Amino acid sequence: NQAMIKQITFIGLGIMGSRMAQNLLNKEYQITVHNRSSGAAEILADSGATFQPDISLAVRNADLVLTMLSDPQAVETVAASFLPAMQMGSIWVDCSTVDPDFSLIMAQRANNHDIRFSDAPVAGTLPHAERAELVFFVGAALEDFLQIEPVLGHMGKAVKHMGEVSKGTAYKLLVNAQLGLAMAAFSETVVMGQKLGFERRFLIENLSQGPVAAPFLKFKADKLQSKDYDAQFPLELMHKDLCLVTQTAQRLDTSHDLADTAERLYKHALLAGLGRQDFAAILNHLESSR
Repeated sequence: NQAMIKQITFIGLGIMGSRMAQNLLNKEYQITVHNRSSGAAEILADSGATFQPDISLAVRNADLVLTMLSDPQAVETVAASFLPAMQMGSIWVDCSTVDPDFSLIMAQRANNHDIRFSDAPVAGTLPHAERAELVFFVGAALEDFLQIEPVLGHMGKAVKHMGEVSKGTAYKLLVNAQLGLAMAAFSETVVMGQKLGFERRFLIENLSQGPVAAPFLKFKADKLQSKDYDAQFPLELMHKDLCLVTQTAQRLDTSHDLADTAERLYKHALLAGLGRQDFAAILNHLESSR
């Protein structure tokens, strides 16, 4: 099956997409890249990719189109431009973090053009993308999953079939809900600990290593200590994901009190100008506002 996918088009070359596309180039796939701004595309072109600024031409010969975009609106806008230009029977895999209802809508639009659709959002941030250590959560028909799995495997350490279309997106929302809540809870306890008279360094070092800490906090501790909030996963995208979580929970008529609270916290940090910093900058926000 792997041999059937020869021509790949990658759309969306931000923090994650640019690294993912580079890993496919490293495996000597023929890659065409398209991005709203040309900088990242030109860097990949220097590594052997074909940069095509016309999106219709970018997808015309592709067996597989991969998208890695910021939000549902961006995906919808771009898909309207490229779906009519794709080859019938080719595959579109959306790696963006969106919501499951949206993935189902995109699957239907793809189907209208005789395009096969899979959702394959990822767990991981910039260093995982760089080292091809992402985890893919895939919603796809089994035959489509088997065809795309080897390609995704060159960009990640695990490719998990979560079920039919939209199940990858659904699971990713759960993961990011936990991630956003855990970072907010940790930040709030660090701020309270300082008010109780403990040193910031002591709190970050010990609370992040404790048995109740989310495992990812161990890897964030050094950056938190030095107040290094360079974006590995931008705060504005975490806020977007929590909005998707609360919208989905409302539709399902299930509890979302904690997600609502976290969404408001990240929104305040966003309004304070921290959107382009790492989502861990929620600690910075709470420290400066309490």
